[in-house]
This record gives sequence, C-alpha cells and structure tokens, in this order.
Amino acid sequence: MDIERLRRDTPGCAKVAHLNNAGAALPPIPVIEAVSEHFALESTIGGYEAAEQNDAAIRHFYDAVARLVGARADEIAYVENATRAWDMAFYSIPFADGDRILTTTSEYSSNAIAYQQMAAAKGARVDVVPDEAGGTLSLDALEAELAKGDVRLVSLNHVPTQNGLVNPAAEVGRLCREHGVLFLLDACQSVGQLAIDVNEIGCDMLSATGRKYLRGPRGTGFLYVRREILRTLVPPFLDLQAATWKAPDGFELRDDAQRFETWERYVAGQIGLGVAAAYAADLGMADIETRVTGLAARLREELAARPGVAVLDKGARPSGIVTFSVDGHDPAAVKDAARKHGVNINVTNPLSHGYDPDARPAAVRASVHYYNTEEELERLLAALPKE
Repeated sequence: MDIERLRRDTPGCAKVAHLNNAGAALPPIPVIEAVSEHFALESTIGGYEAAEQNDAAIRHFYDAVARLVGARADEIAYVENATRAWDMAFYSIPFADGDRILTTTSEYSSNAIAYQQMAAAKGARVDVVPDEAGGTLSLDALEAELAKGDVRLVSLNHVPTQNGLVNPAAEVGRLCREHGVLFLLDACQSVGQLAIDVNEIGCDMLSATGRKYLRGPRGTGFLYVRREILRTLVPPFLDLQAATWKAPDGFELRDDAQRFETWERYVAGQIGLGVAAAYAADLGMADIETRVTGLAARLREELAARPGVAVLDKGARPSGIVTFSVDGHDPAAVKDAARKHGVNINVTNPLSHGYDPDARPAAVRASVHYYNTEEELERLLAALPKE
C-alpha cells in the first residue's frame, strides 16, 4: 500500500496521530467531497431535487456495499447507524415463548439489553456461551448448546470493542447452518478492517456502521439480510419505503432488504458511505487487513516491553484494537495525556460488556488503521506516563 499517498488523501493525518479508529476513523477526501458536494447541492436547489439529480450516486451505495461484503445489492439496506441496523434485524425475528438466544461473554451491552427486553416480552431465554481458555467463544460449547435444541438465534459480535480479539464467525456460521439456526453478526468493528464475505461466514444478517473502520460519515450504517430469509422477517416498524399501501386497509412489504429502511434518511451520508465502501474495496480488504493487524501486533509488542504496561487483549486471532493499562495511572488520564501530545486514543467502559465474567475496570484503547504509521505508534509510546 502507498501509505504516503493514502495519508495525503486523509487531511486529518496532517493534524493528529489518530489511533481511535474503533471510535470513528478519519475519512478520505473522496468521502468528504461526496458528502459536502451533495449537501451543497441540497442547499442550492432543494433536498428533493438534489436527490433526483444524484439518484445514481444514491443507488451506487447498494452496489458498493454488496461488493465489499460479498452480497447482492438487493440484500443491503441503508440504515442511520449500526445500532438501528442491528435493532431492525433483531426485532424482526418472530420469537416465541421458550426460544433461546445464544450469545458470547464479549457481547456489547446495547445488544444484551435488547435480548433481555425480548426475554421479558416474549418469554425467550438468553444463554451466554462460555469462552475457551484464550478468551474466544468456545465452539465446542456452542455446538453443545445448539444440540440441546430450542435455539432461535445465535447473535454475537465479530470484533468486540474492548479486548482485541476476533470471534470465529465463519466457524459459528457453519454450526448454525448445520443446526438450522439464525445467525446475526454484529460487524460494527470488523467491516473496514477485516476481509469479510457473508457467504463464507454464513451469517443470515450482518449489521455495520459507517464511521469506524469503513471511514464513512457519522450517522450512517447498513444491514445485510440473506435473500432466502427475507420473507420470514417483518421489521418492527414500517413506512412507505418499506411497504406499499394497498387500499383500503392493507399493505405489501417490499421483497428486498429495503423493507428494513425508512423513507427519510441522511442522503449525503448514504452517498458518502457508498464512496467509502468502494474506496475500501478498491484498496483491497486483504491488504487492509494485513496492514492493520501488522501495525497492531507491533504496538502490542512495544507496549509489552515497557515497564508498568500490561497488554490486556485476548484471543488467538488479534484485531486492530489494542487494550492496555499503565500501572498507577487512570486510563482516562492516559487518554488525556496522549491528547495533549496530538495522539487520539480512547478508554473502554466495563459497562459496555456486561456479560463478561472477567470484566476488568476501564482500560486504555488504541485502535490502528492502515493510514497510521510506525512513527505515530512511537508518538503514543512517548506520550505514555512514566513510572
């Protein structure tokens, strides 16, 4: 990868060492221009008129995202963020009393709240599959739970926000197919940093955001739903984008993934997200993954060699998210100190992963992307407090 060219294509690189890509990455110039140009057009000719004029760019989003994740364009829905995309998928499943939901110890608490709400409303049951010794979801334990029956859904995150691992999504998908169980994958942190093919993974639904590793605008996201299961899912709310009114008192749902959309949306954001997806695909997700995981591995090695610093990541397959602690120093103070040196990092919140039986207090989180450099890693190391 031509890192210098990619950094020139990223204006923020001239101002900050941005190691908070798991929060929100720096967008490249093509995304910035796509969003700003459409918004400028709206301001001069009107929002509806701008959408008509840029219809091809709006529709390009579906093709670009489908190409990025190995799906079909009619299996993609534009949603305003990853949480809402995940919600639209989860709440469309017709749970019944006694249905079981299987998840993992590293599950994001926002999703866990939805599980508990469904358990209270429909009588579903939530079971947390234990981890292997290294901290990754135990496939043996998952298979044993699936064999018990009554499992309606397996739902897990691909890359947790707080411990650096990558869950074995493709292996989970294989087990779900063997047992005829729905598989919902939260890919909020993996789309844009890992090569993803929904057919290889075998997930039925996948939700993702634009603002993180995909380098798209904030307030954007998407949902993938496998064509074969679309008709079994009724979104929790509908409008004239999702369905057609049939007088005098009926409606007909769309037969593609846009049944999960609403008519009003951030149009400039949709255009920008399509540009971001195409930008990543053109660079090559395999090359992006290699670069990201390589930088993260180097950072872990450098951190582990420093006295008083403990790398906290788990799992056999690491991601671009690196978590660590510095003896005697509060993570928030470490983050603030780095910010003063022009380095952006973040802090994990233990309340965000409430199922984890080994949940630790807050930790420092650095998340690298392909446009980061080894020199920026050194800037972070130099900004860490000394013993």
